[in-house]
Amino acid sequence: MQEVADYVGVAKSTYAGYESGYRQPTLESIQTIARRLHTTSDYLLGLTEYAEPVEPSSNAREWLNLQQLHWDGIPLEEEDVELVRLLLERVVRERLRNDQTGQG
Repeated sequence: MQEVADYVGVAKSTYAGYESGYRQPTLESIQTIARRLHTTSDYLLGLTEYAEPVEPSSNAREWLNLQQLHWDGIPLEEEDVELVRLLLERVVRERLRNDQTGQG
C-alpha cells in the first residue's frame, strides 16, 4: 500500500481511504493508480470486469459492430452505421480491383 501511495504522491492513509471508499481519488490519481497496478481506470471504477488492459482494434469492421457508436456525441442509428459499412466495403473492393489490375 505504501508503494502505491508513494507512486501516486499521496499519504498512505489517503490511499487507504481510496481503497476503503472513505475518500474519492481525483481522475488523475485513478489514472496513476491504474498505471502502477497495470490495469485500466475502467476496471478500478467498476465499469468493466476485465482487469487486463486491452489494446483497441484498428479494424473498422470491429468498430462498426459496436452497439453505441456516435459522432462527436451524436448517436449513430443502425441505418447510419450500415451506410458507412457499405461505403467502406465499396472502397475496399475498388482498392482490391485496382491492385489486381495494376492501377493505383
